[in-house]
Amino acid sequence: MSGGYWTSLAAYLLLFASPVISLDNGLARTPPMGWMNWERFRCNIDCENDPDNCISEKLFTDMADRIAADGWLEAGYDTVCIDDCWMSKTRALNGKLVADPKRFPHGIKWLADYLHSKKVKLGIYEDYGTHTCGGYPGSIDYLELDAQTFAEWGVDELKLDGCYSNTSSMSTGYPLMGRYLNETGRHITYSCSWPAYLLGKPINYSRIAYYCNLWRNYDDIQDSWDSVTNIIDYYATNYDFFGKFNGPGQWNDPDQLIVGDFSLSFEQSKAQFAIWAILAAPLLMSNDLRTISPKAKEILLNKEIIAINQDPLGWQGRRITKNAHTEIWAKPLHDGTVAVVLFNRSTGGTHLHMEVDFNSVGLTGKVSVRDLYAQKDVGVFSESYGTYVNPSGGVVMLKLSAQ
Repeated sequence: MSGGYWTSLAAYLLLFASPVISLDNGLARTPPMGWMNWERFRCNIDCENDPDNCISEKLFTDMADRIAADGWLEAGYDTVCIDDCWMSKTRALNGKLVADPKRFPHGIKWLADYLHSKKVKLGIYEDYGTHTCGGYPGSIDYLELDAQTFAEWGVDELKLDGCYSNTSSMSTGYPLMGRYLNETGRHITYSCSWPAYLLGKPINYSRIAYYCNLWRNYDDIQDSWDSVTNIIDYYATNYDFFGKFNGPGQWNDPDQLIVGDFSLSFEQSKAQFAIWAILAAPLLMSNDLRTISPKAKEILLNKEIIAINQDPLGWQGRRITKNAHTEIWAKPLHDGTVAVVLFNRSTGGTHLHMEVDFNSVGLTGKVSVRDLYAQKDVGVFSESYGTYVNPSGGVVMLKLSAQ
């Protein structure tokens, strides 16, 4: 399996050299990075009793302040995304969307201007159906008007969900919204939930990649290790189905990073971040940046691992070996180096020795090994490199360079 993966790199480059493959808006040339409220804050609209955690302009200005002041922006996390439940339950008389006046008293245009003053971009949420998943007005009969409204407000990214919609019309409706966004003249990154609503049905990823910058294609992440591993397994077993469509301007989106939330151990937090980096996935945190722990912050600000994720080749890495409790994932990089994750899913309570064979990742001769979490060079080795990896989701992430 690994040999075919590495020899297919040339075919990949030929495929993605064609301009007909990607959405023609020049955006998201590397995986988008930022913060999104959904997994951590959901549809909490109780601002009277929970003012610091409800979906309100305060939540998003707070996060933008932290993005700008705490090193996140310099690391690449440049967008704050509003998910569902920001709207009023009805549109204005002229048909336009309206932010909830109590929770967003200044409106979305003011919020966008505030974020832009911090050099932070604003993402927003709508739904292709009659209603959003939370029961707010959908876009199905207002696609062009909503696109114009978002542009007038200064929105930089749109996530278009798919609740309360007819899946048979998504193949025309999602492209239509993309067209309307482009026609506004504003650069708006387009995130589609289109394939996530087609699980179990034929999915034309070539068409999706043509019209969307990024797309959700599996279940929503939950605050649990089981949820993270379910997503990892889905991406591992379905790589041949959609992995080849990943690349500059078009990204498979396994959903948000939950590093810094309640469920993951330190080792599991490192694992999610490492695998998302290997996948060249969007890095959209969903946590509380006001209270995040130093350890979680250190993981998410690891510049060497972010560089793996943001590698301009845009190749989606994959699982190349799987044993009873261990896996090896690998991703080729634009300069001929290779990123590798040694992943130990055993629950036996002790570390296991794992070894990567250099031939399995397309390298021969002497190879320099750097540990990206330890941020140190390990040495130069021939044929293979082995080390111990902690259990229960532990990882060691390496960068391999032929000498």
